Amino acid sequence: MAHLTARNGFRELAERLNRFPQGAPLSENLFKIFSVLMSEEDARHLAQIPIKPFTAKQAAEIWKISETEARKKLDSYADKVLILDMETDGQTHYVLPPPMAGFFEFSMMRTRGDIDQKYLSELFYQYITVEEDFIKALFVRGETQLGRVFVNEGALAEENSMHILDYEKASEVIKTAEHMGISMCYCRHKKEHLGTACDAPMDICMTFGTVADSLIRHGYARRVDDREGLDLLRQAYESNLVQFGENVKKEVSFICNCCGCCCEAMVAARRFGIMNPVHTSNYIPEIKEEACTGCGRCAEVCPVEAIGMVSANDPHKPRKKKAKLDNDPCLGCGVCVRVCSAEAVSMVYRGKRVITPENSVHKAVMMAIERGGLEHLIFDNRALFSHRAMAAVLGAILKLPPVKQAMASEQIKSRYFGRLAEKIKR
Repeated sequence: MAHLTARNGFRELAERLNRFPQGAPLSENLFKIFSVLMSEEDARHLAQIPIKPFTAKQAAEIWKISETEARKKLDSYADKVLILDMETDGQTHYVLPPPMAGFFEFSMMRTRGDIDQKYLSELFYQYITVEEDFIKALFVRGETQLGRVFVNEGALAEENSMHILDYEKASEVIKTAEHMGISMCYCRHKKEHLGTACDAPMDICMTFGTVADSLIRHGYARRVDDREGLDLLRQAYESNLVQFGENVKKEVSFICNCCGCCCEAMVAARRFGIMNPVHTSNYIPEIKEEACTGCGRCAEVCPVEAIGMVSANDPHKPRKKKAKLDNDPCLGCGVCVRVCSAEAVSMVYRGKRVITPENSVHKAVMMAIERGGLEHLIFDNRALFSHRAMAAVLGAILKLPPVKQAMASEQIKSRYFGRLAEKIKR
């Protein structure tokens, strides 16, 4: 990395982020992105704080300044959405989000006059789309991925809709969220600055829970109730957008409504489909060849080009086409069902349920184990790691299959974990 010319603050932040599951490979363009979003001093301060939630008092101890000064600095970072602030047990806690889904997206979730968003969009495009190291690290490494697809609920026949589980429904996430915010779509906003955005709805990015509450308070999201949220979900369905959300069963923090042309998750799914960069829904389309008219609408709307048009082999109509599904890249979104006027496409159960982590801690542990960074997750700023947080991480580890537990034990090399694991087995 000797050729990289970042000043120390930006390099320190990049190296810190790269110790965790969702990092950011070092690059000149990454350092340029940092320089748009923050000063070098800001980066140095952010590089010193824990990845896990912390208080202003803890930050003050790390930075060796007064608690009042630390709180002022943290609040300024929250105003720039470099960190998130949240109220828990009557106390403000702060957390440094990953670059994605995190402060990269947040920077483009509204129009801003304090930064050059056109230049930033160009940098994001170069760093994420052209260079590829970041998008590969985010979507390809390991088995457990950042996000999963929610099936279009209207595409399910009655017999399937009766068996769909609550966590598989985007509508259920909306109805049960304590807070819900709506922002500009980061992907389409970025493409708008590049002059290549499609005409899909822009103000339709959904965040939930404490993430939404922080974004709302700092002006990066608009608070909506579940009724408006469900209306926006219907609008997304009508626009043939795919619901791509956080890969957890409980307390989902975001659902993006993705188009195939602008969305980075959909681009990754097309580019690296064989490596399963996005977790699919538990359903997959089934095409009835005898009913297919060969209109091609399903192939046109498929965001990952999983449906193609091939010859129908009709001797009476030699030019006639029929739709053919490639199962491997198919996300199971159900967009194709909605546009088929011949009712030749239906969603059926995949036959084997896709494993979804229980919550964000479970997901982080799985990703850390598979990517070889579990020790960083556990022992980062260990003096600030509460017993509750340690218990949550170890609890997630102890629920894993034996093979994953063995991988975890090897990474942290802890007698304490080994004894716990043995105790659980008995």
